[in-house]
Amino acid sequence: MSANPISTIAFVGLGAMGAPMAENLVRKQFRVTGFDMRAEARAALAAAGGHEAQSAKEAAAGADALVLMVVNAAQARAVLFDAGTLDALAPAATVILMATCPPGEAEAIAAEVTKTGRHFIDAPVSGGINGARNATLTIMVGAPSESFARAKPVLDALGDKVFHVGEKAGQGATVKTVNQLLCGVHIAVAAEALSLAEKAGIDGRLLFEIMGGSAASSWMLKDRGPRMQEPDPVVASAVDIFVKDLGIVLDAGRAAKTALPLAAAAHQMFLAASGLGHGGRDDSQVVRAYRALNAKPANDA
Repeated sequence: MSANPISTIAFVGLGAMGAPMAENLVRKQFRVTGFDMRAEARAALAAAGGHEAQSAKEAAAGADALVLMVVNAAQARAVLFDAGTLDALAPAATVILMATCPPGEAEAIAAEVTKTGRHFIDAPVSGGINGARNATLTIMVGAPSESFARAKPVLDALGDKVFHVGEKAGQGATVKTVNQLLCGVHIAVAAEALSLAEKAGIDGRLLFEIMGGSAASSWMLKDRGPRMQEPDPVVASAVDIFVKDLGIVLDAGRAAKTALPLAAAAHQMFLAASGLGHGGRDDSQVVRAYRALNAKPANDA
């Protein structure tokens, strides 16, 4: 495999996080050609100094690296294999998968990529839209050291907390899975605490002001708690993202024969919120499932 530095990048998935990530690569002087199903997303990248392609395969033609910021493993497979994008890359190119995927899927995709002589980087991210915009993402990498070293300049352009967690693809995905377990449970339990306080007539804003400065605090409580008070907060990450990600957590638990009862309970609450029609709302709105569960009895109305 070639050790030449990466200079040309194909970027597939110019969504809420992918678009600012691709623009950060442009700012770091990489030549970035992007593809997204939405024409306006492609045009925005071109306006920011990148280049647009009409297909993922076209974006990948001869590129040194392919960054996949797609929704899930199924989309990654469709782009790489069904659309012919992998074959369009330079012979010793690096594929950087940044979507949240089950560890086993990341490992399986890696096996198919590396047998073509290309590098594969399992590199899921945490930090949301703000982290993507500010290039302050946390990036958890599972890849051989040689492949990691080659991709590091690209990863450093996207995040300021880049961790090499293991030599195998799937290990980055495992760390991201654990991260999502903690995030999902923290949001759900903050909503549960708020629902108890509200039922007792305690002001939620005051509650989170107190809890935010106490031993009960967490980053998620301080970040999502205030948004639980808003009638319809701006969507930083949707309820349905945690329906998906906590599903991945539970699948990983099953595969490892690891009991995850708190993750399962949190998953049910996000699923309930989605079932009530709130799947597209900010993930703080899992509180709506608790409010529905703890509504006043009909004879009290």
